[in-house]
Amino acid sequence: MSEPSFPVTGDDAADRLLLDDPLALLIGMLLDQQIPMEKAFRSPYDLAERMGGGPLDAAAIAGTDPEEMVRIFKGPPALHRFPKAFAERTQAVCAALVEQYDGRAEALWTEAADGPDLLRRLRALPGFGSDKAQIFVALLAKRLGVTPAGWEEAAGAFGDGRRLSVADVDSKEAFDRVRAWKKEQKAKAKAAAGTKA
Repeated sequence: MSEPSFPVTGDDAADRLLLDDPLALLIGMLLDQQIPMEKAFRSPYDLAERMGGGPLDAAAIAGTDPEEMVRIFKGPPALHRFPKAFAERTQAVCAALVEQYDGRAEALWTEAADGPDLLRRLRALPGFGSDKAQIFVALLAKRLGVTPAGWEEAAGAFGDGRRLSVADVDSKEAFDRVRAWKKEQKAKAKAAAGTKA
């Protein structure tokens, strides 16, 4: 496989962290909700800076006083539109990683038996619903070359391109394409909701 590419944040250092630090990538996916995807995936870099500048550490995040973590998330600038809720969710994910995987985010996929097992492990994390877990399976495969047997089926429509997601971002053009597709889907959903009213 060629060198992994995930130009999603608009900042080379923040993009590099996502490829180098499995916990940063997982937290970025967690935060990718109700905010622009580039902001969600930039926030792990800012979180690392605010926690001393070293690599992100699941045990350190889980063990931080919850009020302090909320302050870290509030910034300014805030790491998420809902800093309190996502500070709590980030700590919950990190606590689960410490409890079940010795704090190693990558153990979610390096120790998974196959794609369905990887999906199950992700779905068990706080804040990872069906779509988010499937997108992350697709992201691991498409951006990092993590392709356990059955990953395509586990990723569902996000694996075969029927639904575009952050997993499909490998260039600025792809980023723009994914953003346009998401906007179109929102408009269709809004129109459908309007006809039902």
